[in-house]
Amino acid sequence: MSIGLKLGFTFVDIGCGDGFFAIPAAKVVGQKGLVYGLDVDEDAISRLSERARRKGLVNLVLKVGKAEKIILCDGCADIVFFGIVLHDFESVTKVLSNAKRMLKHDGRLIDLDWKKKPMEMGPPLHIRFSEEEAAGLIKEAGFKIETVKTNEPYHYVIIARP
Repeated sequence: MSIGLKLGFTFVDIGCGDGFFAIPAAKVVGQKGLVYGLDVDEDAISRLSERARRKGLVNLVLKVGKAEKIILCDGCADIVFFGIVLHDFESVTKVLSNAKRMLKHDGRLIDLDWKKKPMEMGPPLHIRFSEEEAAGLIKEAGFKIETVKTNEPYHYVIIARP
């Protein structure tokens, strides 16, 4: 499923971990683009930095910290991406508010997350957001939902604009 990432874009990966999404994004946006990565796990950021170095990727800006407290840039992002992490934050409202501040006026918020149904993998069911719950939180933060798509069998993707 394409999220519309293009050469030259600025991509912000909130909860980037060790780069499962950030590394491919850095390749797509190329030298003229930029990928910001933020995670609370210092070791994960270290691994991501090393992986990027080994691959010759110099278009990543990485930061350790809480998404509730850090705004990586003001109005710079074409895409702010949450890759199966929205349920992990202490204050989803604050994180989404910060995401809105980072986005360009025509940027997009992308939330890829686990469906709220029993399955053998993923986070515990009780902390997951259903598509409706996640879309509601995103709307409450001042976004307009463009699409909610299922990515069978485990995930869904919500695309929203400020």
